[in-house]
Amino acid sequence: MKAAVIVNISKQKAIECAGKITALMSKKGVETLMLSECSSFFDRADITYFDDHKALFAACDFAVTVGGDGTIIHAAKYAAVCDKPLIGVNVGRLGFAADLESDELDRLTDIIEGKYTTEKRMTLDVEVFSNGVSKHYIAVNDAVVAHGQMSKIIDLQLSLDGEVISKYRADGLLFSTPTGSTAYSLSAGGPIVAPEMDCILMTPVCPHSLFSRSVLFEGSSELGVTVTIPRECSCVLTIDGEKNINITETDKIFIKKSEWVLNLMTIHKRNFYRKLNEKLKEREL
Repeated sequence: MKAAVIVNISKQKAIECAGKITALMSKKGVETLMLSECSSFFDRADITYFDDHKALFAACDFAVTVGGDGTIIHAAKYAAVCDKPLIGVNVGRLGFAADLESDELDRLTDIIEGKYTTEKRMTLDVEVFSNGVSKHYIAVNDAVVAHGQMSKIIDLQLSLDGEVISKYRADGLLFSTPTGSTAYSLSAGGPIVAPEMDCILMTPVCPHSLFSRSVLFEGSSELGVTVTIPRECSCVLTIDGEKNINITETDKIFIKKSEWVLNLMTIHKRNFYRKLNEKLKEREL
């Protein structure tokens, strides 16, 4: 058995935690795989290093992320495409998507022994059609079409399955998976959606209207967006808060359910809403 361990090396606590995980895996006869950027932090001869995420996930049987939600979301794209299950160990502030905390590392032996369940999470296929060229991106949490650095409202036109259904004057439009409903969408005033639901959540960001509300679309929907951008302003499509694509008025953006499914491993049998309440209470501290 081979385990990919993905570490947020900018956090000392994550490095220390990952060191304990590699020792645990070695003790249980599981080979540890890591990215080459981690080689200077872990002095173990039994770790195999890879230069990129694609090769790492292609070689592993399952993956463990050590960090916060950002670490999980970044790794989740590769896990989904390679159809490899993933579990997160939280050493961040909240860790909505993580199943384990840093003081629960011994529970990773449950995965080795097959004592876990898997939650299937949908992802989004985000297509940008620009100058006759189509590019596709995977979003685990969300995709946001919003104005750039200049704080000017932009006009956005939303279509459903090819038919225009609404127009917005707003800072932007946010499209979220159920998993992402507890991320930026929640901060933007969107509803909380159970992660196992099959739907796409759209939330206007700071709309110039008293009546613009979030809308839930069924998972089979294809949503389209075009923008009208004020002079000396810009528009950006952001994928999961980490990938930025400049958008022009001639570009078309399409959002639909992706063929790739994320398999999140879980050891704890916890009610989603109870876990959410616990995490939100931690945020208030």
